[in-house]
Amino acid sequence: MSEPTKGGPPAPTLTVSPELALGQYANFVSIAHNFAEVLLDFGRTLPNRADIPVVARVIMTPFQAKQLLRALSHNLQIYERNFGAIPDPTPQGSPPPGPSPAGDSN
Repeated sequence: MSEPTKGGPPAPTLTVSPELALGQYANFVSIAHNFAEVLLDFGRTLPNRADIPVVARVIMTPFQAKQLLRALSHNLQIYERNFGAIPDPTPQGSPPPGPSPAGDSN
């Protein structure tokens, strides 16, 4: 159980079911949105295959998506501080080949 924080309620405990514990590998994400939601479809591209199977779909509010962006940026800064810069595999300014990993927006 979580330790109570000073003067506040205890921090929530993150639990992961055995079915989710191993996770899913994804090397592609398609992003779509409307006024109320942001939709992230994570997929796995495979050589010699035209389709991209979706392995996970996450739907969140725009506020939650912005919080995710901040948290991901912060964690990548920590990663690069510990392990060095993450190289950009694409020529400067050009998109990667194939489907757009950022996906589309509605």
